[in-house]
Amino acid sequence: MGSCLHSIMEREGVLVRSIYYGKIGSEATERLMERYGHEGSFLLRDSDTVQGAFCLCVRQTPFVQTYRLIHSTDGWCLQLVSGSTQQRFRTLETLIETYRRGTVCNAHIAPLRHPLVRAQLGDISLGQAEPAYMEM
Repeated sequence: MGSCLHSIMEREGVLVRSIYYGKIGSEATERLMERYGHEGSFLLRDSDTVQGAFCLCVRQTPFVQTYRLIHSTDGWCLQLVSGSTQQRFRTLETLIETYRRGTVCNAHIAPLRHPLVRAQLGDISLGQAEPAYMEM
């Protein structure tokens, strides 16, 4: 993980650190969600296309919905497909917990129900190991 992303993760809470999968691509994310996730399972990964941004990935059967989280001087926000952004939050943890509680107005994102905690999957190599998944 790059030093910038590393320092971001050090400032984040337990939830964000537990669901952060780093630099895995969208295809690997979809396989992971299909194999270990449930409706509403979610994880955080690095964006493939925007340096310094993250992707919040949520299983909404039969798809995995992906939302880009971007940072600016006034905090983190969710970037919508239209390019517009939502409310800003000081930390990723606050952003995720707020969307998880469903307290954001006009937020049309898949419900965040089950954190896909990386430690509970064991030392996976995306597609080879068969660890048991336990919901948090």
